[in-house]
Amino acid sequence: MPSWSRIATRSRVPLGFIFAAAYFWFARPTWTSLGAGFAIAAVGVLVRALASGHIRKNAELAITGPYAYTRNPLYLGSIIIAIGFTIAARNVWIGIGALAMFAFIYLPVITVEEKYLRSAFPGYARYASEVPRFLPRLTPYRAEAAVDDGSAQFSSALYLRHREYNAALGAVLMLGALLLKMLVKH
Repeated sequence: MPSWSRIATRSRVPLGFIFAAAYFWFARPTWTSLGAGFAIAAVGVLVRALASGHIRKNAELAITGPYAYTRNPLYLGSIIIAIGFTIAARNVWIGIGALAMFAFIYLPVITVEEKYLRSAFPGYARYASEVPRFLPRLTPYRAEAAVDDGSAQFSSALYLRHREYNAALGAVLMLGALLLKMLVKH
């Protein structure tokens, strides 16, 4: 029998699409909620973009850029995006649904990822003991043995390789859909 973490890992993308459809159906945006929510979501998109330009998946432990402040900047960015779009939607049930998705889908996935990182990278335990899982620390983490090989710089090639532009595209498409919903309603 598969573990909940494995089920969560496999189901997060399809459930995300189902949640997006339900979100659109139940959203009741106003110009004010849409503007405020999209401004917050844009910050989340930026956090994800910056993080994606620093991660070399399965090759080295990411500890630079946003990873110097939080162990999970991609998920933190997603949380900020969700908060923004929850504000834009003006529906408490959407907020409850987003919290449930995070608790039952993303937390188990993060646990599995952290287990992998502990086994794959010897420095992860120390890094994890000094860098918070979500809420960023105030000063950047600096590993004692860090060598400046240029990997501390944002890489647009990594951003493109990870196709993180899809987060921005998704946010803009949802904004457009909500705008259309508002205009058709009036």
